[in-house]
Amino acid sequence: MEHRPLGNTGISLPVLSFGASSLGQEFRPVDLGEALRSVHVALDHGMNFIDTSPFYGRGTSEVLLGFALRDIPREKYILGTKLGRYAQQHFDFSPRRVVESVDISLQRMGVDYLDICLCHDIEFVDMAYIVEETLPALRKVQAEGKVRFVGISGYPMKIFRYVLDRTDLDVILSYNHYTLQNTMLADLVPYLKSKGVGIMNAAPFSARLLTSAPLPPWHRAPDDVRTTCQQAAEHCRQRGVDLAQLALQYSIAHEDMTTCVTGSANPDRVAQWADWIQKPLDEQLLAEVLEILRPIHNWFYLEGRPENNDELPEGTE
Repeated sequence: MEHRPLGNTGISLPVLSFGASSLGQEFRPVDLGEALRSVHVALDHGMNFIDTSPFYGRGTSEVLLGFALRDIPREKYILGTKLGRYAQQHFDFSPRRVVESVDISLQRMGVDYLDICLCHDIEFVDMAYIVEETLPALRKVQAEGKVRFVGISGYPMKIFRYVLDRTDLDVILSYNHYTLQNTMLADLVPYLKSKGVGIMNAAPFSARLLTSAPLPPWHRAPDDVRTTCQQAAEHCRQRGVDLAQLALQYSIAHEDMTTCVTGSANPDRVAQWADWIQKPLDEQLLAEVLEILRPIHNWFYLEGRPENNDELPEGTE
């Protein structure tokens, strides 16, 4: 699988990486055997960067990864997790919890170090605290050798400029913002590259919005967005292509996005994704689908504190 350099870190990641949120049953109840096999299938197909968080399944994802990775040499995979978010509305970015969180994650996954550790969904808290307290504490953990590279993740684009205008980061992870429907992360690429930051994109399917599968009950898309995406899926069906295939191919095509993170506890699905990205992108179909999605291009929702969010387009709520 193709690899791309991750900013100035000196490491490279596969263009397609394995997201382990599904192991925490964030989308559906999972079969334990299938969940563990999905990790091995991902690694067998070259998806050797694994992204997780203590938030996923409230620790379940990290625990299952510990089992799945137990007999795999540490040098065979690159491992990233997060800290700060531990339940739906439970956030703790204090320096003390930074140290505890890293140690607990290491114990759960049975490893001595993390390649990447991210402050998770910082839009829910005072971002000045992240800059002044959380990141300095995480840098101390990094100096001890428990973490190789540090960064932040979250939904609004605003958070990345806010933090990087005030301190250094090694990497960032953004989700739902470089897809067929939303390309706001691409607009931020020149700024991120000027800072030498590694860019990781996640969620090419926008939580199933850009697939033919039913949306999870918590999905935030309004009716017009859902309907438009269903029209795009039907158009692809008529052309004999799964909209999800086009979505995945599109999200990995941007060379400045080091990797695209997506995950499933279904090993067959993981293998299918690895197969899809080897196929040529149908440029004509892509143009047609982008035209269908044009009325909802860059639609997004508000997440976290109001002051941490991007400005909604005029005329929207």
